Amino acid sequence: MAALPIGNAEDVTVRVLRLLAAVDLIACEDTRVTRPLLGRYGIETAVTAYHDHNAAKVRPQILARLAAGASVALVSDAGTPLISDPGLKLVREARSQDVPVTCLPGPTAVTTALVLAGMPTDRFLFAGFLPSRPPARRAALTELASVPASLVVFESAGRLPDSLADMAAVLGDRPVAVTREMTKRFEQVREGRLADLAAAYAEAGPPKGEVVVVVGPPDAASTAVSDPALDEALAAALANATLRDAVASVAAETGAPRRRVYQRALALEARRRDDGR
Repeated sequence: MAALPIGNAEDVTVRVLRLLAAVDLIACEDTRVTRPLLGRYGIETAVTAYHDHNAAKVRPQILARLAAGASVALVSDAGTPLISDPGLKLVREARSQDVPVTCLPGPTAVTTALVLAGMPTDRFLFAGFLPSRPPARRAALTELASVPASLVVFESAGRLPDSLADMAAVLGDRPVAVTREMTKRFEQVREGRLADLAAAYAEAGPPKGEVVVVVGPPDAASTAVSDPALDEALAAALANATLRDAVASVAAETGAPRRRVYQRALALEARRRDDGR
């Protein structure tokens, strides 16, 4: 496995270039993306496409070549292989067949975005791509809400406004940085609070280019809100809103994890039903 640049072609390492020139075959997501980089450095190694849609067919062919003694480099379109790309099954099956596997490190959008964002780096969680459908996306964010770490999320530019709005509703109004076109000419880091950036992108529309979102960890003081305080806030919210809207409102107001707020709301509703008997 060999890491390729996430944008700027000059970020490829000397070791990776030497490997790509020496192997018998390069397996890549899209030959149209990888070939120009190889051409830039005069590398003429044969390439084959290996992606989600052809993996079941191509994987046995690559494994057969490895078993016959050929050397194969696995690369992504950008960044480090296996980070939100289809190489995992190939690596696992290669290892199961006692094929030596190693990784030549290099660029990755995950740590590049984390560092550019200026968020705490001592503990972070990479969440990959969030689900595209709003209900599933909110459910995934609910699972992440209580994680005491910075969150790194890949997102398509087109879904960014809606995704930020869901983050603000589920995670609370945390600090966030939207990194765009990292290492390229128009690299941009836009910082703010989730609610503010959600509103800004809703008004301006989706940006262009590749996007990575970094959300700060939950504030210790906010997550330390007591159960009685949550119950009081929920009681007031439930008087004028549905359970779903009340949970979203209280989670945003207190910064408490949405799952915890939801559980308190269910318990509060159950006590109300019992009292009414």
